[in-house]
Amino acid sequence: MEKLQINLNLLLPEIPDERDACVERVISIMEKQKGIEKVHLIPSNENNKAQLCFHYDHDVISLDQIQRLAKEAGAEVTEQYGHLLLEVLKIREMMEAGVIENQLRKLPGIADVSVSATGNIRVEFDQSKTNKEQVVNAISNQGLQIKSAWHVAHTGEHKHDHKEKEAKHTHEGAEEHDHEHEHGEASGWKAYLPVIISFLMLIAGIVADNYLKPGFFTGYIRLIWYSVAYLPVGWPVAVKGLKLLIKGDVFTEFVLMTIATLGAFYVGEYPEGVAVMLFYTVGELFQDAAVNRAKRSIKALLDIRPETATVWENGNYKEVSPDEVKVGDTIQVKAGEKVPLDGEMLSEGSSFNTAALTGESKPSAISKGETVLAGMINQEKVIELKVTKLFNDSSLARILTMVQEATTRKAKTEQFIRRFSRVYTPIVVLLAVAITLVPYFFVQDYVFNQWLYRALIFLVISCPCALVISIPLGYFGGIGAASRNGILFKGSNYLDLITKVNRIVMDKTGTLTKGVFKVQEIESYDLPKEEWLPMAAALESKSTHPVGKAIVEYAGDKINGIVVDDLEEISGHGLKGKISGKEVLAGNVKLMNKMNVPVGDGLNKITDTIVVVAIDRKLAGYLTIADEIKEDSKLAIDGLHEMKIQSTMLSGDKQAVVDNVARQLGIDKAFGDLLPENKVEKVEQIKKEPKTVVAFVGDGINDAPVLALSDVGIAMGGLGSDAAIETADVIIQTDQPSKIATAIKIGKATSKIVWQNIGLAFGVKLIVLILGAGGLATMWEAVFADVGVALLAILNAVRIQKMKF
Repeated sequence: MEKLQINLNLLLPEIPDERDACVERVISIMEKQKGIEKVHLIPSNENNKAQLCFHYDHDVISLDQIQRLAKEAGAEVTEQYGHLLLEVLKIREMMEAGVIENQLRKLPGIADVSVSATGNIRVEFDQSKTNKEQVVNAISNQGLQIKSAWHVAHTGEHKHDHKEKEAKHTHEGAEEHDHEHEHGEASGWKAYLPVIISFLMLIAGIVADNYLKPGFFTGYIRLIWYSVAYLPVGWPVAVKGLKLLIKGDVFTEFVLMTIATLGAFYVGEYPEGVAVMLFYTVGELFQDAAVNRAKRSIKALLDIRPETATVWENGNYKEVSPDEVKVGDTIQVKAGEKVPLDGEMLSEGSSFNTAALTGESKPSAISKGETVLAGMINQEKVIELKVTKLFNDSSLARILTMVQEATTRKAKTEQFIRRFSRVYTPIVVLLAVAITLVPYFFVQDYVFNQWLYRALIFLVISCPCALVISIPLGYFGGIGAASRNGILFKGSNYLDLITKVNRIVMDKTGTLTKGVFKVQEIESYDLPKEEWLPMAAALESKSTHPVGKAIVEYAGDKINGIVVDDLEEISGHGLKGKISGKEVLAGNVKLMNKMNVPVGDGLNKITDTIVVVAIDRKLAGYLTIADEIKEDSKLAIDGLHEMKIQSTMLSGDKQAVVDNVARQLGIDKAFGDLLPENKVEKVEQIKKEPKTVVAFVGDGINDAPVLALSDVGIAMGGLGSDAAIETADVIIQTDQPSKIATAIKIGKATSKIVWQNIGLAFGVKLIVLILGAGGLATMWEAVFADVGVALLAILNAVRIQKMKF
């Protein structure tokens, strides 16, 4: 796995002690982030500012994420690096993607670049040395046609330009609308015209050779005929190979196919030379069609961005582009329309189709004051929303970006095949040379053309076509299949890793339970509840915890006018504050013990979630709160047990509550009474167990440290949570625990298809390679071993797009 190193200029406080503490804290936080191997400080000197140096894996974490996380950790990093994600046409396979990636890495100011075989390019660049326009021009100079720029970000500022505008500003030749078909489809039948011409001329030549046998069809006439048949399909391949050759990449499939087919012409096997290149080109067109289909599958799911927003302006509603709407503006959404931006419901309520975002077909009812997300479809009546996020910052825009970017994060299998191809192909070329020349020293009746022909067959077979397109296509299909099921993988590397998970650790509240708490019972001691309950509710109104919200909801308007002073949140215990000069405590029994408030044994025996309230260190009363288990939580645990995966539940709730939930669901191990730092410690302990691969499942809001620590971090219902989108590796948008098992099944299905293709390609090629070297296989068998196997592998890879999970 390739590791990169990057330095970020750091603006530090002036006071030395504060500076040291700040840096130490930032380094401690950042080294816990997944993908970051090491962080250290490079002190300032006369010539340079102080810098934080990050050693990181660019297939796990991007430079853009590092900058944002460093800022969140408290570092004032300079706005040094920009981030650009583009979709391009004309990349056909991973070897070519690797060549382009290597070329782009050489450009001044490029910090990191990843090019996928499916045509997505992620570039991170130093803005002091280059800019977006120069990067785009450099990519265009590689002979690539830019279809769209999906995402531009500078130090965490997400900018999601519409493709028409990006095409005009960044690349004059780019297609101006995302719905236009790509290479192979953009020109319709014209893309197949060279193949049709070559095929008809080849058939005519074969008929003339074997059946009609006209007297003139010999010598130079025959050579010219087959040469003309060869050029429509052979010339583009030869030019492509030559361009890559000039860039220093000698052993590409384009070069191999050109040498092999021209060699066939040299030994007089004209029809076979044309046929090899013809079928190779047909295979390439088939590859293009398969990749385009996979892309359309994802885009049909995700291209849900509304074209316009109806915004209230100067006393009237006016249609504008969504990226022109500001936070705080009021927008109108009619029945049947897509919601263009995240907002707060101003109308009484409506029903929304969220299938495009969550994969869940069941309509969602949203009431006044609740959040509505961009991409939802209003089903009932005209509504008004108050915009809470710019379009570029909306959950929808970030998820669209994330899915596109996922294809640039390569799985270890893909990385291995890419490296293997670069070693394997030169070895095969050397073997082909040996097959041609070595027999001269050992064979009595040595004929150069005969052994050259065998070597050419060997070359054709050696092309790793089946691997270099079917493997990335398989992962691309897996990401698409997961997206259709409401599961977002941040990269194909996590599709691989999730198949190895043998321990699932889950948070309770919001993951296995609904996180919707209701007050069940109230008990008073020395004070009547009318006196202490409003004070407790006023204190809890300052908390974002679901339990606190339940108490506030129960108290209603009784908290109006109550002022809380000196508020203190005691992590894992509860809240402390002053109201009208009285000290108010609201939390669990541990808080009372910590504050030396005497409580009876009876409170410790209560199995429900309990909030105890004390006024001036005297017990006032308590409330019991109940949470409801999600409908499919039992199904989720059963599904994991079927796959022999052990389940563990962690919770801050008391052990009795946790044990009760674990018993109902059949969870293997359950730990309660945990502070946030205790959850981290538990996961660290589990990870130390031999051969354990841990996935942690949480709500993505308070569980970010554990999500980052686990091998695979899974966020439940993370669609509206920036923390979930940022920290988790897999996001389950439907909020259904049963999708955990589905995600693992999709990962396993993808891995199975990838390894089937590897086995098929190597198996068939090995057999035909041996036959070719021994003179028992002709160029026709070589065509099957190369193009035929490639087509079978592509068909197999496409299969995942139709699977039901």
